[in-house]
Amino acid sequence: MAAIDGLPPLRDVITRHGLDAKKALGQNFLLDLNLTQKIARTAGPLEGVTVIEVGPGPGGLTRAILSLGASKVIAIERDARCLPALAEIADFYPGRLEVIEGDALKTSFEDLATEGPVKIIANLPYNVGTQLLVNWLLPKTWPPFYQSMTLMFQREVGLRIVADADDDHYGRLGVLCGWRTNARMAFDVPPQAFSPPPKVTSSVVHLEPIENPIPCLAEDLEKVTMAAFGQRRKMLRQSVKSIGGEALLAKAEIDPKRRAETLSVEEFCRLANCL
Repeated sequence: MAAIDGLPPLRDVITRHGLDAKKALGQNFLLDLNLTQKIARTAGPLEGVTVIEVGPGPGGLTRAILSLGASKVIAIERDARCLPALAEIADFYPGRLEVIEGDALKTSFEDLATEGPVKIIANLPYNVGTQLLVNWLLPKTWPPFYQSMTLMFQREVGLRIVADADDDHYGRLGVLCGWRTNARMAFDVPPQAFSPPPKVTSSVVHLEPIENPIPCLAEDLEKVTMAAFGQRRKMLRQSVKSIGGEALLAKAEIDPKRRAETLSVEEFCRLANCL
């Protein structure tokens, strides 16, 4: 494995700092620096870009992003054990890495994004990844503070993100992502690329915001998708009974005998607008 910078191999960094991955924090460290560069390249050109990273761990992806020319990386790390390893990277790239110790779910990302353009690139901790994505899809203002998101999830979650109507993986997440972004699967990452190896394959997903999505209130879209997919095997007249039932479906001109997974994003937005 070729070096991408003058810093030590990640295995050595992990051993020296005693960074055994913690399951409670959803940690799986990526060791292959060529692979982390591939993830960073998926985000497109990084020169002049501020990158927000969540869960950098020992900094494999951080190093790749910086080596590809990002002006600045703002990394949010909850595990204090990782801070010394990240400080070594900050010393190697003076003035270009800011590490914030804290919980990403409680972080105001809009307040961090003061120097644009901004891209989000992250190997997200498995236990908070989906919630973070939903938070980034539903900020207070749109278009959002970021140009794109390049994120790693368990493959099952990745398939849900890019799913369209009539796909077995289509659900609430697919509707929200399809409403506000163009999402695509970039590539899969095998378990053996991580330490420790997870039991599942991972996938890198790239999402770019749609500047003018279908007009719709996010909270209403969440209501109708939650109701519809809460009983996905039932006809819509039953699954959306609690939010208006057949009267709502008639108003939106949607056949009450259809099931949630057959509705397009546009039809879900229509339902939401008829609430």
